[in-house]
Amino acid sequence: MNEHLNRGVNEDVHDGVNDGHPEQRGTPVGRRVFLGTLGLGALGVVAAPDLQRGLEAFLGGAADNDPTGLTGLLPNGGGFRYYSVASSVPRKNANTYRLEIDGLVDHPTTYTLADLKALPQTRLVRDVQCVTGWRVPDTPFEGVRLSRLLDAAGVRPTARAVRFTCFDGTYTESLTLDQARRADVLVALRMQDKDLGHSHGGPVRLYVAPMYFYKSAKWLSGITVTDEVRPGYWEERGYDVDAWVGRSNGRDDEPTS
Repeated sequence: MNEHLNRGVNEDVHDGVNDGHPEQRGTPVGRRVFLGTLGLGALGVVAAPDLQRGLEAFLGGAADNDPTGLTGLLPNGGGFRYYSVASSVPRKNANTYRLEIDGLVDHPTTYTLADLKALPQTRLVRDVQCVTGWRVPDTPFEGVRLSRLLDAAGVRPTARAVRFTCFDGTYTESLTLDQARRADVLVALRMQDKDLGHSHGGPVRLYVAPMYFYKSAKWLSGITVTDEVRPGYWEERGYDVDAWVGRSNGRDDEPTS
């Protein structure tokens, strides 16, 4: 098995810190458990469309009710795979969710889910490409452009990058400031024309359309503007920091945008 497949267990996975509480790190899931799920991945590739939809619905529901998080390793038949690098992830709803923006900004801000929904929404339809090889075509995402939140916060002249943390207590990601300001980078609230469910990183996740999906951090809880790029969870383990689809990580996939 190649290195990309081993490390890629975190796409449509992600990480972070708890909203305003001390960081609570989940127990990382073992490599052996992950390897044992690959046969189900093959099933998802070859299954007929009706079976795919049924398997996706079943695994999504199971993941939402799995206190261990191990269901999150199971690949579903619709193309997406439910992953987490932590053994369990707390659930957030409209009452408990908070997104904090801080760091090198003039106006640190905390958004509720209602606050984010009240802002102008952007809809993008792009292919989603995982660095492990699977691809889901024509996937709609909707949310607030990250650039809008950065502008509202008042980014300082010394800023060069953005760091993202998530409420699973483990995962982090990063973008340069120029990358973060792209029109195809969203703080996403909806996917596939539905509110983001827990297993897909809801209620809020990052969506970076032109990059491999490990950049689109699930369970987003923090956006910190920094003076330099700080490599994220998988980048510390060998993935490219600049993760352009087809131009990084030794892959030649077709671009997604």
